[in-house]
Amino acid sequence: MNIFSVITLLGGLAMFLYGMRLMGDGLKESSSGTLKIAMEQVTNNPFKAFLLGVLVTAIIQSSTATIVITSGLVGAGIITLRQSLGIIIGANVGTTVTGQIIRLLDVDDSATSWLQFLKPSTLAPLALILGMLLIMGFKFKNSGRIGQIAIGFGILFSGLMNMTGAVTGLTDSGLFETMFSRLGDNPLIGYLTGAGIAFLLQSSSASIGILQAFSMTGLLAWNAIYALIVGIYLGDCVTTAIVCSIGTKADAKRVGMVNILFNLSKTVLVLLGVTIAHKFGLLDALWTRTVNSGLIADTNTIFNLSCALLLFPLLPVYEKLGRRIIRDDPVKPPKYGEQLEALSPVFFPTPALALRSCYNTLMTMYKASRSNIEKAMNLLHVYDEKVVEDIMEEEDNIDMLTDRLSNYLVALSPHVKEDYQVRILNEYYKVVTEFERLGDHAVNIAEMAQDLDRKNMHFSEDAIREIDVLEELIYRILDLTRQAFEKRDVEAAMQIEPLEEVVDDMVGALHDLHLERLRRGACNVDVGSSFLNLLSDLERISDVCSNVGVETLTRVNTELESKAHEFISSLHSGHDETFNERYREAHKEFFERLDRADA
Repeated sequence: MNIFSVITLLGGLAMFLYGMRLMGDGLKESSSGTLKIAMEQVTNNPFKAFLLGVLVTAIIQSSTATIVITSGLVGAGIITLRQSLGIIIGANVGTTVTGQIIRLLDVDDSATSWLQFLKPSTLAPLALILGMLLIMGFKFKNSGRIGQIAIGFGILFSGLMNMTGAVTGLTDSGLFETMFSRLGDNPLIGYLTGAGIAFLLQSSSASIGILQAFSMTGLLAWNAIYALIVGIYLGDCVTTAIVCSIGTKADAKRVGMVNILFNLSKTVLVLLGVTIAHKFGLLDALWTRTVNSGLIADTNTIFNLSCALLLFPLLPVYEKLGRRIIRDDPVKPPKYGEQLEALSPVFFPTPALALRSCYNTLMTMYKASRSNIEKAMNLLHVYDEKVVEDIMEEEDNIDMLTDRLSNYLVALSPHVKEDYQVRILNEYYKVVTEFERLGDHAVNIAEMAQDLDRKNMHFSEDAIREIDVLEELIYRILDLTRQAFEKRDVEAAMQIEPLEEVVDDMVGALHDLHLERLRRGACNVDVGSSFLNLLSDLERISDVCSNVGVETLTRVNTELESKAHEFISSLHSGHDETFNERYREAHKEFFERLDRADA
């Protein structure tokens, strides 16, 4: 083996790792919607959680990704630590699927004609050809994503073939034969070697795949690789635990710790079991047998599956140990700590999960802003300084959520590829500002009520009755706004605009009534100024709701994206009979109430 063989080996390794990354990224992105639903619907049944962990990891080809996502879900409060335990064990089993795919290296030239297509030398170029055809020749939905998966698969096997071609020269090297024999004589060296390789590559699947490529030399015996395989488990889970512990709360960190505890238990169980079985001669036929890719894959699968079944009853023990090792967070979490935890970068590889976290945060912001508006309006009837303090404190929370969510959406943007997810991202980025503005108007109203109280001034009874009518109209618009955004309800969104037009009319009418009171001396100028400011804030609240309604319509109908202004103008110009009818009905209803209020 010379320098050129080393270069070929490293180049093959680079292709293999890149192909695995490319294929895994494509699988994660194409399945993110299904993954979101599945991960959120974990029940308290550990066995179902185990099966989910196996399935998800088999799909996305990465136990690290599965466990990191699980850690994020635990941190966000979507699932509990107890619910995550089955997923963790299932992920360790699911990661063995990659090795079973790579065992196709064992297909030889003597295979039947249809098996010849499964040879890497045939499968790799076929996958590359298919991938390029899908990317360059087709434009159906997800063709690019499927093409990326195929390209990754082809590059993965091309890298494997390069590695196997490079390592064939090792058979002539007495150095490597001696090294592999020492691994068989000293399981500890093999264990540490496997842990080091997995820690450096940050992937147990990749580490097993490299071992499968080296098996083509014919120098690896089973007694030289079993401890190395077990070491790979530990090296991979340490990397996962480090990722899980970055910037997360205690329960999320415990997910990574439980994964370490499980893999340490697995290590002890396998090494002890193999040692005892060997002492009793149960492994004599296998001990010095030369391994191939398939035997390595089977060993890996049997180790993981048998340990999962044997250690499954210990899930409560792992939970207790995790809680004992990782102490609870000493600092009292903020009011909306779960929403902030959910805005985690670990969801970036699965945009559907990230967008779901954004949606939940936006709904929290809406509810907080709506609550503040109601509290502020109630201050006009019964003033309470404690309520003003509550409103200001909640406004700080709304501002904090706005900043965090806005930054999160910007960071998420490069990871969002699907058109429909891009539309959602654009809607959320605009709506976050609108919901924050709702909270600002609530603060304006509260400060106005505070100013009136300090000056010992009050609105007249006529003004209060008029404001009550407008307030009821504003609440109806707010309810429709929530329904439109929460359920992507086009019908609700279409009802906002005619009501917003009625608000404009009513603000004008109340303005005129207010001027009449000033002329009659029924209201002083200072109170009158506050009354006009209140009308302005209520009108702007309806404008915010109108903007949210338009964003809902734009998300559903992309043609409105560049024509939103023209669309609204056409409605107000009377060209839409449905709009006109809704406007007339609402105008009649609320102006009749206004007339009764002034009677």
